[in-house]
Amino acid sequence: MNEQFLNIKKLFKEKKFTELVFYIETEFINKSSQIKNILAVARLLSQKNFDTYSQAIQEFKDVYLQEKHTQLGLEGLINYINALSDFYDFVGPFDQSKDFSNDFKEAIQIFKEAETFFGYNKDLISAIIRVFNRAGNLDLALNYYDLLYKNSDLNLKKASAWIFNNLYKKTWSQKDFFNFSKLLDDYSKKYPENLLTKLNNKKNKKIKIGFLSSDITKGHSITYFLKTVLKNYDKIKYEIILYINNIVEDETTKEFIQLADGYRNISSLDDISAINLIREDKVDVMIDLMGATSSNRIPLFKNRIAPTQVAWLGYCNTTGLKEMDYLIVDHNLVYQDEEKFYHERIIYLKDIWNCHSGFDFERLFNPSPLLENMNITFGSFNNFSKINDNVAEVWSNILKKIKGSKLLLKTSTQKNSTRIKEIFKNNLVDESVVFLQTQKSFKDHLNLYNQIDIALDTFPYNGVTTSFEAIWCGVPVLTMKGYNFNSRCGESINKNLDLHELIAVDEDDYVDKALQLSLDKKKLINLRKKIFEDSTNSPLFDQKKFSESFFSSIENHIKF
Repeated sequence: MNEQFLNIKKLFKEKKFTELVFYIETEFINKSSQIKNILAVARLLSQKNFDTYSQAIQEFKDVYLQEKHTQLGLEGLINYINALSDFYDFVGPFDQSKDFSNDFKEAIQIFKEAETFFGYNKDLISAIIRVFNRAGNLDLALNYYDLLYKNSDLNLKKASAWIFNNLYKKTWSQKDFFNFSKLLDDYSKKYPENLLTKLNNKKNKKIKIGFLSSDITKGHSITYFLKTVLKNYDKIKYEIILYINNIVEDETTKEFIQLADGYRNISSLDDISAINLIREDKVDVMIDLMGATSSNRIPLFKNRIAPTQVAWLGYCNTTGLKEMDYLIVDHNLVYQDEEKFYHERIIYLKDIWNCHSGFDFERLFNPSPLLENMNITFGSFNNFSKINDNVAEVWSNILKKIKGSKLLLKTSTQKNSTRIKEIFKNNLVDESVVFLQTQKSFKDHLNLYNQIDIALDTFPYNGVTTSFEAIWCGVPVLTMKGYNFNSRCGESINKNLDLHELIAVDEDDYVDKALQLSLDKKKLINLRKKIFEDSTNSPLFDQKKFSESFFSSIENHIKF
């Protein structure tokens, strides 16, 4: 090994990546593919910004193109695809200044070429799945997740993503979710008890409840529902500790810390350290707000961090863990004869499974925009991943049947909209669909509901936060019956408003109900007013009543 490579190795070992970039750029005039690959890696390890990502992605791609049929070329390709996904994530969920459509298309094209030559490769497939997800190609992502599963190449992270992504498609039955979620239990490491602090099984003076989440940050949907609980608990009877798993703590995180009795940030702790920290806190009940979503900490629950462990709010299905004792739902979401398809025992809340805390803005009634537009405007502000091909087809049928109607779409997270636009274009309704930009302020986002006559719910993955937002603004939400917890959230919301007429039986009924509402404009105008006047007094926003039901239900199921 020559002196230059020894210097590279030394700088890498010492993690002096900025120096390494400078060294390679000054010492190597004609860079080999191997050096280019090292340089690109060093760039991203030294600093992450628009320029370094752009340079590294091009360098990784060059490595593949120059070494197509070699192991080095494969390594460069995997790095290229992963760096592209990281770049997409780095730009941020609310920055739409860069269009990744062509980048994704090129990456997928190169991947297919490499797949033909190299055949099955788990690292290459894992990388391209990330691109499929970010490009909105959920079907392709699921096909390759299936391939990883068949080749026994899933791990906990990939299995979590695979199971979670299947919520978006009506391809699995709840029995399938029950069976496949066992993988989360199988892939979660069980640590020897001699490495762990002894679990406390003695009753505390106050009932000590912990909430664990990676999502207590600005704009995240769970914050609006968790706030209801934290603002309305009996501090004499209960002690609440927040366990935060997000690295960055913003103003929302700090606000929630003030609402609780204590908090711990465990994002930097390994599993054993986190388990011991929580066990030392002697929590009676630990409530998981993530399930298979987000940067979950499923192994903590596998190793039991509290005598009673409960899943609630963030993930609307079974966690698959033997050690997860309960799942909180309501009677509209899981029927008693279906409990066998959930690994947890079911806690049924009286009315609804969650309650929105509302907003700090003055509520002003805005009449239906159809009075001014003279035509019906539909809308959905759900994550574009929830708009599967079937949903887009049904919405296209509605637009075709209702002359002059419009559909306003805005995604709650950054998603490539090319796929959805193509579906609407193929259905000849693209001119009736308007894609709205992300708003600078949340108040501006809420004001967009004033432009909608009827909100269209997605299926089988229903909207939750967006439905509460629409209803808070007085906008009726048309939803459809489902077959499990995840797909019945819209039903529960409308049933708790006593709006059964806004729950369709199937896709044909969904289209018919949209048509009927559009034709009976007087009814639609009155319905908007009724929802605006009644919704804040309903179970959807009655914080005090919900909190009483929530804590009494928890208390009734505590193990000592």
